[in-house]
Amino acid sequence: MATSKVFVDCNEALKGVVADNQLIAVGGFGLCGIPENLIVALRESGVKNLTVASNNAGIDDWGLGLLLQTRQIRKMISSYVGENAEFERQFMGGELELEFTPQGTLAERLRAGGAGIPAFYTRTGLGTVVAEGKPHEVFDGETFVLERAIRADVALVKAWKGDRFGNLIYRKTARNFNPMVATCGKICIAEVEQLVETGELDGDQIHTPGIFVDRIVQTASVKRIEQRTVRSRK
Repeated sequence: MATSKVFVDCNEALKGVVADNQLIAVGGFGLCGIPENLIVALRESGVKNLTVASNNAGIDDWGLGLLLQTRQIRKMISSYVGENAEFERQFMGGELELEFTPQGTLAERLRAGGAGIPAFYTRTGLGTVVAEGKPHEVFDGETFVLERAIRADVALVKAWKGDRFGNLIYRKTARNFNPMVATCGKICIAEVEQLVETGELDGDQIHTPGIFVDRIVQTASVKRIEQRTVRSRK
């Protein structure tokens, strides 16, 4: 008989899966589409010396910023970190290792990891610090840089809807990096706002097939705004 993928809460969903020194891929863009409750549970698990692949590191008091506060992250693989003062402080102080990756390259590294492609060539980053120390190759008269795929020990994603088999539907821009992250992990854990019975989702609307998802948990979403910009009334 098949084991259920559904877990009662995020702490249970992470139990027996996360450990020190792992590479963890995390979906989201800014605070949009981040698996916020799984991140909180990851903090509470106490695992340390993590390498985290994610577009950014959240903000100082939310998202992956929570793990920076507790010094659980040793290295970040990211494309943008400008909204997090603690990230900047740790990096400038030599406390945190950073592997800068252009945003599109990061997305492709995650996708390639999920597709079983170990590496690929790209022109992005050529002639910059991003390309330093990486193999170069000439194709049709143009030089390309070799980028390694990302194959994570654990992938954490956030979806709008999911069924008990793990099929996922993301909502609008909250999709962002989540589909690529979901496929690149040896184990994928998803938190969803709505959990329905298997078969209730329209098959044509599914973004991540359940075959990629190992565990799923329903959570209450926290809607935070990364930057609030307003104008004065005239």
